[in-house]
Amino acid sequence: MKVYDPDFDRAVMCEQIVGLGNGTLEGIRSNIKRKRLSSEVGLNSDFKNLKRVTVSGGGEWDHDRRISKSCFPVGLRGLNNLGNTCFMNSVLQALLHAPPFRNYFLSGRHNKDSCRKASNDRFCLSCDIEVIFSAVFSGDRAPYSPAQFLYSWWRLSENLACYEQQDAHEFFMSVLDRIHEKEGKTRNTSKDNPAGDCHCVVHRAFSGLLRSDVTCTTCGFTSTTYDPCVDISLDLNTNIDHTLHIASNKAQKSTDTGISTLTSCLDLFTRPEKLGSDQKLFCQNCQERHESVKQMSIRRLPLVLCLHVKRFEHSLARKASRKIDRHLQFPFSLDMTPYVSSSIVRKRFGNRIFAFEGDESDISTNFEVFAVITHSGMLESGHYVTYLRLNEQWYKCDDAWITEVEDEIVRSSQIYLVFYVQKQNEHKSGEDSGCHLRSASSESYKSVAGCC
Repeated sequence: MKVYDPDFDRAVMCEQIVGLGNGTLEGIRSNIKRKRLSSEVGLNSDFKNLKRVTVSGGGEWDHDRRISKSCFPVGLRGLNNLGNTCFMNSVLQALLHAPPFRNYFLSGRHNKDSCRKASNDRFCLSCDIEVIFSAVFSGDRAPYSPAQFLYSWWRLSENLACYEQQDAHEFFMSVLDRIHEKEGKTRNTSKDNPAGDCHCVVHRAFSGLLRSDVTCTTCGFTSTTYDPCVDISLDLNTNIDHTLHIASNKAQKSTDTGISTLTSCLDLFTRPEKLGSDQKLFCQNCQERHESVKQMSIRRLPLVLCLHVKRFEHSLARKASRKIDRHLQFPFSLDMTPYVSSSIVRKRFGNRIFAFEGDESDISTNFEVFAVITHSGMLESGHYVTYLRLNEQWYKCDDAWITEVEDEIVRSSQIYLVFYVQKQNEHKSGEDSGCHLRSASSESYKSVAGCC
């Protein structure tokens, strides 16, 4: 059973910080410097609304024409843009702070030295991302250049190797696929895994299971299938706020500026959908093709829930693409109970109380947001930015520049990818959930600011 344990999370983080004092990560540096090839939109759009963090103690870094003093949480470090690579930087920031994914690499579960000895593969994203983890958590505040990671990704995904802007969601899926391919080779061949389930870090952290029920409208027979997933793509519910779509004499704009909610998108995702007459499916009971109703639900929730908002529409009829600028409200705390299979099936049968196969009541359905990737600008000339929530405070990661921002700034942004981490079931009430380090000179504990 997979449950994210915040106590273990804090232990890994604290162990890593203790190691910093002993110089275990000394000498990790990037010698590759790349000239930024192009400027991107959105860098200064809300600069006036940002609150610069100044710190105790110091440390200044100089990047181009900007100088900043920082006192950010441990592991918060800017990433240099290597030429239209904001899509990469935004996803890396989210991965670097996904607790199960982060704990795996910070605890040394993937060792690049032994990996290279055991494999003839010249390019390994797991090895490269381990280097990034070491650099980001080294305490160095200067922006880091993930050039080796980019080069390895290019070699492993040659169809996407260019200096053009890429889609952040496509990049996210590509990175997880490449890591899974490498990690899965050594972790899925054991005798303890006869079913072939993948135990790589990608699937342990991000993998969930979707359930699809197709019901014949003639006899009522239901066919059920299950599909693994590492993210859930959601359509924007454009039927909300009907008053925004009243016809007028003015020309219709290409952008949709209405307001939707994340929960309404999840409702739409799990809503029964009547398949058209041209989509008749074969009914095993009737032994004929009949019209049917399809309903999706989540059979197993992942530790890290990634929700992808479909903002880019492609019309084959118009032979054109457009971006949907509709604002999407999202909660910082999300209860996924209404969208899991047990709730959906019971609701379908009038909320009758009956045993549901594999119903695990001890698995938490409560999630907390920790990262949001936003997109601003147009379809072909946009810019990606990541907002990270650490210690109840939001930070804007805009390539090399990191600033502290208020909740309202994040809520008003155009979210594209939102990441939630599963909360542990409440069994320790009233305890301090902060991170503590054991003092080297005594058995007492001292609080460490910034440890999340």
